[in-house]
Amino acid sequence: MVVNVAIWGVLILSSLLLIMTVLRSRGGTRVLASLGVNVVVAAFLLYLLNLLSGYTHVELPINTATLGTATVLGVPGVLLLIGVKVVLL
Repeated sequence: MVVNVAIWGVLILSSLLLIMTVLRSRGGTRVLASLGVNVVVAAFLLYLLNLLSGYTHVELPINTATLGTATVLGVPGVLLLIGVKVVLL
């Protein structure tokens, strides 16, 4: 139990220090804003794909893995996820 609390404490402290470091740098807020916009666009693309699944017969769950892939890679990432789903599943 004590180890679990210690691990969570270290995680929270390191996260706060990372956020402080990013916000203190010159372009840190710009990077965070860009990342936020990419996450919103990726979530919208996945939602739109699931909304049109009646026509396309392709459904992708909106979870951490798919959202991260779509955030980093953008539209090619969504197409990659569709290809993986069609080929493997």
